[in-house]
Amino acid sequence: MKKLLSTNYSAGAFSTAVLLLRLSLGILMMHHGYDKLVHFSQYQTKFIAFAGMSSSMSLAMDIFAEFFCSLFLIIGLFTRLAVIPLIIAMCVALFKAHNMDFFATGEMASLYLTGYLVLLLVGPGRVSVDSMIAK
Repeated sequence: MKKLLSTNYSAGAFSTAVLLLRLSLGILMMHHGYDKLVHFSQYQTKFIAFAGMSSSMSLAMDIFAEFFCSLFLIIGLFTRLAVIPLIIAMCVALFKAHNMDFFATGEMASLYLTGYLVLLLVGPGRVSVDSMIAK
């Protein structure tokens, strides 16, 4: 019981937690990006045009973030750089597409955004390609 209530943690526990966060966010978001990639023509007509870009360009940027950056996130390669497009995509989804509705339609975007901000701050962890490159 004392260990459960303790605020101490080990480096191994921290690395495992970051790995779990990276994998879960990456795999779940990659699914969204893959669906948009495969059904590009269907999403193209109903996707929002943002920041002066056409809807197809905006969709392509979203697919890059959700699919390819998620792939980098899963393997832990360029992790901090890879989460930046994901953070932007979730901000657009939350603030533009869901009208800042944090608790109803924008709840998932809020959760993803929070996770990506955490990964931007703490980095990829020890179990990542970034960590292997640094050695």
